[in-house]
Amino acid sequence: MKIYNTLTKRKEEFVPIEPGKVRMYVCGPTVYNLIHIGNARPMIVFDTVRRYMEHKGYEVNYVSNFTDVDDKIIKKALEEGVDSAVISKRYIEECKKDMKSLNVRPATTHPLATQEIDGMKEMIASLIEKGHAYAGADGTVYYRVSSFPEYGKLSHKNLDELEGGKRSLLVSGGDQKEDPLDFVLWKPKKEGEPFWESPWCDGRPGWHIECSVMSKRYLGDEIDIHAGGEDLIFPHHENEIAQSEAANGKPFARYWMHNAFLNIDNRKMSKSAGNFFTVRDILKQYDPMVLRFFMLSAHYRSPLNFSADLMEAAKNGLARICTAVSNLHFMLSNANDGPLTEQEETLLEQAEKYEAGFDEAMDDDFNTADAIASIFELVKFVNTHANAGCSKTCLQALLERILALTDICGLTVEQEEELLDEEIEALIEKRQAARKAKDFALADEIRQTLQEKGILLEDTREGVKWKRA
Repeated sequence: MKIYNTLTKRKEEFVPIEPGKVRMYVCGPTVYNLIHIGNARPMIVFDTVRRYMEHKGYEVNYVSNFTDVDDKIIKKALEEGVDSAVISKRYIEECKKDMKSLNVRPATTHPLATQEIDGMKEMIASLIEKGHAYAGADGTVYYRVSSFPEYGKLSHKNLDELEGGKRSLLVSGGDQKEDPLDFVLWKPKKEGEPFWESPWCDGRPGWHIECSVMSKRYLGDEIDIHAGGEDLIFPHHENEIAQSEAANGKPFARYWMHNAFLNIDNRKMSKSAGNFFTVRDILKQYDPMVLRFFMLSAHYRSPLNFSADLMEAAKNGLARICTAVSNLHFMLSNANDGPLTEQEETLLEQAEKYEAGFDEAMDDDFNTADAIASIFELVKFVNTHANAGCSKTCLQALLERILALTDICGLTVEQEEELLDEEIEALIEKRQAARKAKDFALADEIRQTLQEKGILLEDTREGVKWKRA
């Protein structure tokens, strides 16, 4: 298995620190709103990496955090007149709902920044003691970038370049810095903001320190894989390396994986440009598995363009697999028991080459585009050779091979029993009653249940309209 390592800018054979085990950290979202489809890409990509690792026999300790204290969360809390914890708790739950819809499995651990403050203070104190950090007059604590000669090794930027006036690359901070590159580890409280006591001042941590601390606590000083979107390479992941390696005295992560950006209609996704979609926006139009299939249709390091045409192509591609699975189920319901014939044994042997092609693609830096192409080839092979004359044993074996590969991709391709119209109407009526009673959690849950079964709702002036996806 080879992984493209951002640190070395080349593909490297994957060798875990501990045989048979993988320690993997993936940066999670800042929870101040519903997640957008840009957030969904790394969630889906690295969930698939995890699934494939487990398919290969590894025990994966997968950690992904929620940043639940941040300027954006505080701003939204002030706008709504509530505590910032109300905002973060709300959107953590909404994020988990979206992840469940997209069949993104929960992490082994989902740490929260606000529950790791003590660990952050301990690491900051250690960095100060070792000369890698210092406190300003107002209690702000900065990381001393000049104390870490390897700073820039992940982003492949050198200090001379950064100090040469490229202000867009400089890390934000106050006017007490020894050097413009120094970044904030701890900052003083402001009126109306949450804060914690510390030896330096009452305040809260900077953003970068939380991942260094959470990774250390739940995975150890050195980890196998650290992953996230390419926008995190600099400064976030660069700063994590500086903090962790200076504090722990060991290399932080062996392999750094970064997914490329998601564009919309060939433009970078942006709220101001009006080309911005939440996962919920898309799931009003498409089954969640279509969005997941779309995200895996390109290599994770390639920019991915989101458009209606490409989503329709993904919908049709997924439907081909679902139809093949449905046909196999139908044939199985009418097939005869019996041992494999010689011809069927040959058939199953021939099918193995498509599984081998899938593994070969995934072993090459998790090339899901080529892996899905192997699934299509297997589907075509099954459509051509499986027939009503095949035994149950043969048909079941072919079905299990398709399901095994789609499961690694996190794709649900077996159709659930379709809801009857009267069942749908009853659930809609229950949802309306819940909304009237202001039980919005139940109303959302019912909508989510219907959505997962392929029923899309539209609230109109005339009432609720529904259609099958």
